[in-house]
Amino acid sequence: MREKVYLETTIASYLAARPSRDVVVSAHQELTYEWWETQRERFDLFVSDLVLQEASRGDASAAARRTELLKGIPVLQAGDEENQIAGRLIRTGLIPRRATADALHVAIATAHGLELLLTWNCRHIANAEISKRMETLLGELGYRMPTLCTPEQLMGS
Repeated sequence: MREKVYLETTIASYLAARPSRDVVVSAHQELTYEWWETQRERFDLFVSDLVLQEASRGDASAAARRTELLKGIPVLQAGDEENQIAGRLIRTGLIPRRATADALHVAIATAHGLELLLTWNCRHIANAEISKRMETLLGELGYRMPTLCTPEQLMGS
């Protein structure tokens, strides 16, 4: 059985963006391209209605490229349960209110029981300083938090 992976918006953004001159961003883009081309078939991929909304914003040409990349990937909906989980992440201070969308990404992947959440958002999502505390909180609420990781961490053996 293949693991289920939630693709947070940064994955499509890195795939659709023009090559960056910033050495770190460029490396992230390359790793994302490599993961997309060589690893994604090993997983069942999912996005959410929030990912599609975020991907459709901004420059029309880039938004079209992001949307095209995500076409055909099953879409998870955010409802009351997901909003309640996100609210707890924010109220406890684990994710700041200004990053409500980030809390929702974690909540959606968690509520739908996905094993992995793939992201380049290391500030509020794939952040080692807060992920253990998020995992504890979500466990207390009766959930199992997905593993929060970057494409670099999901390259296989």
